[in-house]
Amino acid sequence: MNLLDKIIAHKRREVEVLKSSVLEETLFSSPAFERKIISLKQVLALGNTTGIIAEFKRKSPSKGIINSFAPVDKVTADYARYGAAGLSVLTDQLFFGGTREDFLLASDNQVPVLRKEFIIDKYQLTESKAMGADVILLIAACLSAGEVKELAAYAKQLGLEVLLEIHDEAELGHINHNIDMVGINNRNLKTFEVDIYNAIALSKLIPLEMIKIAESGIDNIETIMRFKDAGYKGFLIGEYFMKEPDPGKAFEVFAAQLSDASKK
Repeated sequence: MNLLDKIIAHKRREVEVLKSSVLEETLFSSPAFERKIISLKQVLALGNTTGIIAEFKRKSPSKGIINSFAPVDKVTADYARYGAAGLSVLTDQLFFGGTREDFLLASDNQVPVLRKEFIIDKYQLTESKAMGADVILLIAACLSAGEVKELAAYAKQLGLEVLLEIHDEAELGHINHNIDMVGINNRNLKTFEVDIYNAIALSKLIPLEMIKIAESGIDNIETIMRFKDAGYKGFLIGEYFMKEPDPGKAFEVFAAQLSDASKK
């Protein structure tokens, strides 16, 4: 059993516990269900921001503890203040050190917020809407094409945008008409190895009308410029900022450098 299989096995048990402790009907009464989402798809399509989806992540299975001290409310507020196109917040606790409370603290910013989670059940989509998410993530590596289709359709019913994450050509078949954006993960979730050229190789195979987002392994301006040349509108970056004592400041400096490079 690889690491992704272990994560999903644990997630299935976790969701069953959640279902019994907080009934789905209760989630529908959340004030967030009346809230109109902020569209990440529109923000990225306009192209007038950094394009960076800045992620708050305390730890990962491959790196261990990344930053256990930075406060989620301050970091995400700084990301938004200094030009993030969107925010991504991990809510998996066992493997990534995230919590649902982290997401609630991060959602009070005027930028789209992606719930970064291993979603395998419609209940998690209802929960995401109740938490104030704008975008949810579906990971092709842990879902069949049929499951992606079903979950994406339900997410659209709830008014959520859908980011589909793929890693290789075999997962292109998971794309369907309810997908708003396609993220190409340079990290293989089964081995956690990173190859930044993965997104370049797959870029020409993504339907032209799809907003493309490059994920993982991005730690310099040159890589972003290469991704832009390949047609990418979004760039999900977490570890590069989170490994610094002040992730918000690290983002500010990086965003300024990106702005300078984009003007050349």
